[in-house]
Amino acid sequence: MQAQMKNQPSSVLNDELREQLMQPDEITGSEILLRSLLLQGVECVFGYPGGAVLYIYDAMHDNPHFKHLLTRHEQGAIHAADGYARSTGKVGVCIATSGPGATNLVTGIATANMDSVPLVVITGNVFTTAIGTDAFQEADITGITLPITKHSYLVKKAEDLSSVIQEAFHIASTGRKGPVLIDIPKDVSANKAIFNPLPSVNIRGYHPTVMPNKLQVNRLVEAIQQAERPVILAGNGVIHADADQALLQFANTTNIPVTTTLLGIGGFPSNHELWLGMPGMHGTYAANHAIQNCDLLIGIGARFDDRVTMNTKGFAPKATIAHIDVDPAEIGKTLETAIPCVGDIKHVLEYANKKVERANTDAWVQKVQTWKKEYPLSFADSEEELKPQYVISMINDTTDGEAIITTDVGQHQMWVAQYYQFNHPRSLITSGGLGTMGFGFPAAVGAQMADRNRLVISINGDGGMQMCAQELAICAIHNIPVKVVVINNGVLGMVRQWQEIIYDERYSHINLEGSPDFVKLAEAYGVRGLRASNKAEAAEVWKQALDINGPVLIEFCVSQSENVYPMVTQGKTIDQMIMGDEQ
Repeated sequence: MQAQMKNQPSSVLNDELREQLMQPDEITGSEILLRSLLLQGVECVFGYPGGAVLYIYDAMHDNPHFKHLLTRHEQGAIHAADGYARSTGKVGVCIATSGPGATNLVTGIATANMDSVPLVVITGNVFTTAIGTDAFQEADITGITLPITKHSYLVKKAEDLSSVIQEAFHIASTGRKGPVLIDIPKDVSANKAIFNPLPSVNIRGYHPTVMPNKLQVNRLVEAIQQAERPVILAGNGVIHADADQALLQFANTTNIPVTTTLLGIGGFPSNHELWLGMPGMHGTYAANHAIQNCDLLIGIGARFDDRVTMNTKGFAPKATIAHIDVDPAEIGKTLETAIPCVGDIKHVLEYANKKVERANTDAWVQKVQTWKKEYPLSFADSEEELKPQYVISMINDTTDGEAIITTDVGQHQMWVAQYYQFNHPRSLITSGGLGTMGFGFPAAVGAQMADRNRLVISINGDGGMQMCAQELAICAIHNIPVKVVVINNGVLGMVRQWQEIIYDERYSHINLEGSPDFVKLAEAYGVRGLRASNKAEAAEVWKQALDINGPVLIEFCVSQSENVYPMVTQGKTIDQMIMGDEQ
């Protein structure tokens, strides 16, 4: 790593350094901030400086323990912090100045909030005496982000900073995880106070339910024993709770088929015989038909969003609904729930695993596995043109499903979910609830910063890549070895697909002509660029990319007319699937 990254903290503070940081010195608010972040175990902060945070950046200048990565856009910083958080389970941290710096974080905050990602977002603000006067680069960022944060703070005294930071990390990482914003006026970062961290955090009125009501879990156990056609719908909450092993034990013991949402992929091994794939709009035949025919649907850390349920009135029409979730607000929000189990998913499943027995599901499992074999995911391969599904399958085969894959949003996102076989949690990093274009590549940077020895692959469309391409600069400068894949079909692919199928081929403003030569763009930033337009070239350039010890951008020029199948259109139930000509 080059000199720009000279501040390299240890990921684990030694006792001597911890004791040094804990000293009750009189220091500036900026120094309190940096000390507090280090004591929280923060390994890297992603950010972009500006006037309101200059005292904070000045404190970083002579701090040998603090690592900061300068992105090329504030949105890149928060997406990188998000990718770091999703890949590690730790709290991601980003920082930006006031006004436009803060507002450039809004999309990233909303992305993290929708997907329950633990972030601490630090913004600067104008002097406390200037707040409310429309001062230069003033924005009410706590007000702007009120609906999209788990909590927010406007810190008005330097002596409050240490306790606020401790509370923020606690709130972000407990219960239903999410982003917490800390807004720090410029004079607060400059003023001095005694550093006096709290011995522990206890927030009045904030006590997330961790341990479940055992009577409700017992009801679930009883329902499983009575069911003949149960299905588990596992979501992102399984991964956030580190409950993948508990879920595996639960499924193995009960012999219940499992389907995983987009964000739940990796929470259950995709090579397991009980796994049916992803349900919903682009779900598998087996997953969708299993849900529509089950008599007990067990939602685990899934919020039954509209892309899974589609027409809610016709979703799982034969099923009793059980729902396990740490957030009581999610239970019954979308579907009438007969068996609610509120609590940390890992604790719920660990208790349930002591009670459950093998269910009477042999005939049911055989039926859903028959669906899985008779209606597999497939595409019409071609020797004349490069198919995007082939590219994803090739990446899967050459990495044995062991890479961390980040995606942007669109057709390629769905093809990754369908054709890459994830066997570990925190391996698929994608924007689910908000569907944020420009997310995938910066998120890969964050994931790679968390583990420089892990293979991280960022898969993007040619549209989304142009929303974040500037972050190629930091990959080149710091030799961040992300493999950046661009699936280039020359259009906004998912929009084109909808316009073809739903809007009678009235293609409106989807052509991305004028896009850059991505290979030359990468090389302009100092990143190696490669291109493939057929299967032989694809295999060759991908092998080259994997052999290069550093960042690489690989452009795959693919068919423009390719669609994602299966597909369920709006207003339909999930078993009313368009399977595609090849199926």
